[in-house]
Amino acid sequence: FLYLAAQFCCGFFVILILGNFWFLAVLYLLWLYLDWQTPCAGGRRSQWVRSWTVWKYFREYFPIHLIKTSDLNPNHNYLLGFHPHGVLVAGAFGNFCTGPSFKNLFPGLTPYLHIMPIWFGCPFFREYVMSAGMVSASKESVSYVLNKEGGGHASVIVIGGAEESLNAHPGSLTLNILKRKGFIKMALKHGAHLVPVFSFGENELFKQVANPKGSWLRNVQEKLQKIMGFALPLFHARGVFQYSFGLIPYRQPIHTVVGSPIPVKKNLNPTTEEIDDLHALYLQKLRQLFEEHKKNYGIPEHKSLIFE
Repeated sequence: FLYLAAQFCCGFFVILILGNFWFLAVLYLLWLYLDWQTPCAGGRRSQWVRSWTVWKYFREYFPIHLIKTSDLNPNHNYLLGFHPHGVLVAGAFGNFCTGPSFKNLFPGLTPYLHIMPIWFGCPFFREYVMSAGMVSASKESVSYVLNKEGGGHASVIVIGGAEESLNAHPGSLTLNILKRKGFIKMALKHGAHLVPVFSFGENELFKQVANPKGSWLRNVQEKLQKIMGFALPLFHARGVFQYSFGLIPYRQPIHTVVGSPIPVKKNLNPTTEEIDDLHALYLQKLRQLFEEHKKNYGIPEHKSLIFE
């Protein structure tokens, strides 16, 4: 959906250039140049856009729910690790970019959903995603949020990234996280408390073409992901008037469970051992969060998370 929206915005920009409105395109390019760093400096959210009625219907379609397990003191800054990526990342968008749920459950906290920097190079589309509260996933951007004085800010990072979307099959519980420790280092450097977040139902929204590791399709997808910076999962779901095939996600409930915070002391120069220890603790708390809530959302008792 991001791809389609970005393509539409780029197409509109091309029309401006080729049509009689090329001067508007030139003015926008000037604006783009002057505004280039904004996605790394907290973005430019719009409460008007975030509260559009269409997002209410979007959340109710699945439906999407946000579940609180512990208070988050607004005097601190937080780094929320979101799992799994899925295809759509619907739970992250529905809970942290639209609607009042997060604000009502965690008063005093402002969430920032970090997405790949490539999206902010797309004309017009960048304005839309920033207005919804999304910012760049660059180190500079995460540091900007976590460095804010007085607390009350939360970076939301989809830890598995684009690579994990290739594992987004119904029933899949595989997370790409064992080698991902950059977010741990950022939390230590800024003293941001870590919070594991698991979104039950995220992988049930689409069916993806079989792409087991080692298959020719998976090899092609991984190579393209390294070249372009984002993955291309081949997925389908339902249509508008029929349920056998289409690109509209299935109506499957999504329950995004926010875990308890892991206190982190500020350490400007953490050692490899300190990073590894905190990473191990985070994995432990993430697995604990999943195990405590899986029975509530239809996960069989014998199934557990798989870390890769």
